[in-house]
Amino acid sequence: MAEGQPASVGTFCWTELMTRDIGAAKKFYADLIGWRTVDENIGGMTYTMLYPPGAKEAVGGMMPMSGPQFEGVPPHWMPYILVNDLDDRAERCTQLGGQVVVPPTDIPGVGRFCVIKDPTGAVVSLYQRR
Repeated sequence: MAEGQPASVGTFCWTELMTRDIGAAKKFYADLIGWRTVDENIGGMTYTMLYPPGAKEAVGGMMPMSGPQFEGVPPHWMPYILVNDLDDRAERCTQLGGQVVVPPTDIPGVGRFCVIKDPTGAVVSLYQRR
């Protein structure tokens, strides 16, 4: 998650493309928008950071969809909303009729996230800084 201009709690703070073909996605968005991509090793996985033209701070990332948890899931963009207390918000989600799809999980050296589904079926991630 970008460290430059910090997002405010309750706002979208990051977006992530999950795809099975990172190479094709890198080329497409570089040619279409001019994004610069930088691969980093995060938790033993290659994660691609996305930088707008001339920017020093990343605005999002790309991650490969591999493993059984992605079976039947189409490639997609996932927005993240910044929260102060991830565990509390995940619990509150279920109290309000939503569902925690991916429980609160640490991102080593970065923070924590969870994926939720609201009562209408829409999916979004919540993020808490480290």
